[in-house]
Amino acid sequence: MIEPLRPFLQLSDAVVITDCRHVILEVNAAYQRVTGYNREEVIGRAAGLLRTKHTPLRSFQKMKESLSRGKAWSGIFVNRKKSNDIWHSSITITPFLIGDQTYYVGVFRELEQLNEGVYIDEDGKDRLQGALLKMLAMSCEIRDPGIEQHLMRVQRWTEQLVYAHNQRCGLKLTTDYMQAITHASILHDIGKSGIPEGILYKPGPLASYERMIINTHPQIGADILAKVTGEMNESWLAQDWATAHNIILHHHEKWNGTGYPYGLAKEQIPLEARIVTVLDVYDALVSRRPYKDMWTENDALAYVVSEAGISFDPDIVETFAGLQLE
Repeated sequence: MIEPLRPFLQLSDAVVITDCRHVILEVNAAYQRVTGYNREEVIGRAAGLLRTKHTPLRSFQKMKESLSRGKAWSGIFVNRKKSNDIWHSSITITPFLIGDQTYYVGVFRELEQLNEGVYIDEDGKDRLQGALLKMLAMSCEIRDPGIEQHLMRVQRWTEQLVYAHNQRCGLKLTTDYMQAITHASILHDIGKSGIPEGILYKPGPLASYERMIINTHPQIGADILAKVTGEMNESWLAQDWATAHNIILHHHEKWNGTGYPYGLAKEQIPLEARIVTVLDVYDALVSRRPYKDMWTENDALAYVVSEAGISFDPDIVETFAGLQLE
């Protein structure tokens, strides 16, 4: 049944063909040369025989997510050769449906043999993405050193809420998307860097014209992000940038359409913005601000629950109400 897939075995890169259970059906000469295993030693064995604990668990989760949807997946594995030497492989796994059976073709190359370029694993990429966005957020909020704790709390709680909401509602969000929401949440208020301090930190009620100025900060933030992203075209940051744009621009929209800047309602508001707005408001309530005292956690939670279906997505509020915030 794998005859249609045999041309892949002629590639100069290492190739492995497996069945739907990821049992090895065939390998090519390059696979044998790179791994040190002869064909006869691997046929009938699980494709994970090269696996080590050094490959981040997230890599396997993302692979399973893609393959379960019938889509190809590419990533970095840290594998072990027959000689016990550790090696890094860039691999692409593609599903093929032949008749009523699914087969997988894995094509990989040994990164240590590349003459140029660098690579980072999933955990390293995750840390780098987070650090870049935190640096941008902090640089925009430098006038208020105390704001860092607010941003870090919102980001930490965003991670809790998005994963809990995905599980409770069975949304099947990808790990990449949920991590993008987590990373980008720290940027939600970067537009406030363009608001005069006399208005931003005014210890009393705002005049109507001052409120109008404050309400421009989502557009200001989106403009700041656009200028930054115009200088950084890296594809591996694209999802973070797109998600950040939605959070920055729409985190003051309300479920009933009375928010700003565009008066979006319900599912018109991107999911990432609907999540962050709940946490931004909750943290603002339980924090001391120049214009208000701290609320108790119970009072703040009661307010958020009372605004379900008005300011906030009621499904997200239901998930939030069941969380133990860390």
